[in-house]
Amino acid sequence: MASKPDFTEKEAVMGKTGTGSDAPTYGDGQATYEQYDRPGFWTRNGCTLESFKERKAIDGLAQLNHTMKTRHLHMIAIGGSIGAGLFVGSGNALSKGGPASLLICFGLIGIMMFNVVYALGELAVMYPVSGGFYTYSTRFIDPSWGFAMGWNYVFQWAIVLPLELTVAGITVEYWNANVHIGIWITIFFLIIVLINVFGVLGYAEEEFWSSCLKLTAIVIFMIIALVLVCGGGPERGIYHEYWGARLWYDPGAFRHGFKGFCSVFVTAAFAFSGTELVGLAAAESQNPAKSLPGAVKQVFWRITLFYILGLLFVGLLVRSDDKRLLGSGYIDVQASPFVIASKDAGLIGFDSFMNVVIMVSVISIGMSGVYGGSRTLTALAEQGYAPKFFAYIDRSGRPLYSTLFVIAWGLLAYLNLAAAGPVIFEWLLALSGLAALFTWGSICLAHIRFRRAWKYHGHTLEEIPFRSVFGVAGSWIGLGLVAIVLIAQFYVAIFPPGGGTSDAEGFFKSYLALPVVILFWIGGFMWKRSGWLRTHQMDVDTGRREVDWETIRATREKLATYSAPRRIFHAMF
Repeated sequence: MASKPDFTEKEAVMGKTGTGSDAPTYGDGQATYEQYDRPGFWTRNGCTLESFKERKAIDGLAQLNHTMKTRHLHMIAIGGSIGAGLFVGSGNALSKGGPASLLICFGLIGIMMFNVVYALGELAVMYPVSGGFYTYSTRFIDPSWGFAMGWNYVFQWAIVLPLELTVAGITVEYWNANVHIGIWITIFFLIIVLINVFGVLGYAEEEFWSSCLKLTAIVIFMIIALVLVCGGGPERGIYHEYWGARLWYDPGAFRHGFKGFCSVFVTAAFAFSGTELVGLAAAESQNPAKSLPGAVKQVFWRITLFYILGLLFVGLLVRSDDKRLLGSGYIDVQASPFVIASKDAGLIGFDSFMNVVIMVSVISIGMSGVYGGSRTLTALAEQGYAPKFFAYIDRSGRPLYSTLFVIAWGLLAYLNLAAAGPVIFEWLLALSGLAALFTWGSICLAHIRFRRAWKYHGHTLEEIPFRSVFGVAGSWIGLGLVAIVLIAQFYVAIFPPGGGTSDAEGFFKSYLALPVVILFWIGGFMWKRSGWLRTHQMDVDTGRREVDWETIRATREKLATYSAPRRIFHAMF
């Protein structure tokens, strides 16, 4: 049995901020590279040949840039992962399960994501990690499982990139553009490459403005939808008289019974993919310990306002048996319930506006794929879990070879031009479909085990700067919901909603991610020869973020004097 490690607790940084703010002040415990090596403006932004040279390592300094602002982090949290899963995939889910299943499943996945993101926020504030929260699995679960989660996450995003490029090309065909889809794929591919030239700041600005567009579009849609439900639509549409909840009675609230209900889970999970990126992006923000808690709180509003309320109106306006929801391929933009509702309402031009939003959304998700995959691959290389050259970071703070590796996967989008393209894409989608669920489950489990080790080593909850709202219970709920979704998808993979039983090909197209993760886990064990960590083996002190405990205690004492409504308001905002 391994002996108990001799840990030395990190001292807190005590000191006044002089700002007069009641918000906790944090130190990163880590100086930024830019403080010691600040090249010229064009080199910092990746626009010179000098910017591609390797950034020389200096002990104790984080190699990645810390230029992301609080506004960037908040918008990544609230709108960063809204894409084709919500705008288009929700139509397929509506067709399979009906409006009630759509709301219930998205609501349950929303509860799961709420707890996942809060657990991630607690860990990320406590332990600053540059480039990969898979390290929490390595630290608190099993190094081999951490290896599996890291590579699983890299390939999840690497595969998403060509899928999103293809969808972006398909969106243009909505306007019957007489241009080959390969040309549009090339244009969108070059746009993603160009944005990545500017490094983390390019990604942050793109996400900020695209999220503003997506959120604005959803708010506009909900306002219009409310008018349509009340019968205020134009005469040329079908919503010119009171509409109400008639579609919940005919064709009904549910479709295809229990199988239909279960089949909606995986679509909902796909729609929430990328929510965890806020924890990854925090490592490149200016003051992650201060901005991350606020960003985590925004997730609640995205779930309740933009997903649940938006899909409620979708279920009220679009028939679940509408043949247009079935689409004609991988992802058919014309199958978007947002576009269908706009057409049925007779709103001239609004369907085209929603299509533009969908196009921007899928490009945004493609950018997120490059960002998430490259940062995780760099972290894997730094930890010795990937070839060392992937740890190369240039003078503008870009993980150059990792970014090029992930971008290269975008070239797979051209496979769609071949006759066998759709079949290949089905298998690529099968690889990425459930991958995020393993990541989310691992975050919850890492948080549960961190709390256990934290108590074992003699620490109290008061020593945790930012705590998950529902604590360990929330992580158990999140982990349980992940398990339920995996079981539900296993059931649907064998017995699809259409009836009958799937063959081997049909099963693995729905459940291929599981054997892939198991193979990664075995590979990690063969590489690291390490297994499940015991509680006494978990190090909870090394690498802890230095915080100003005097200010934090003063803030907590002030919050304790607030009325209950004001405390709730503070917790939510």
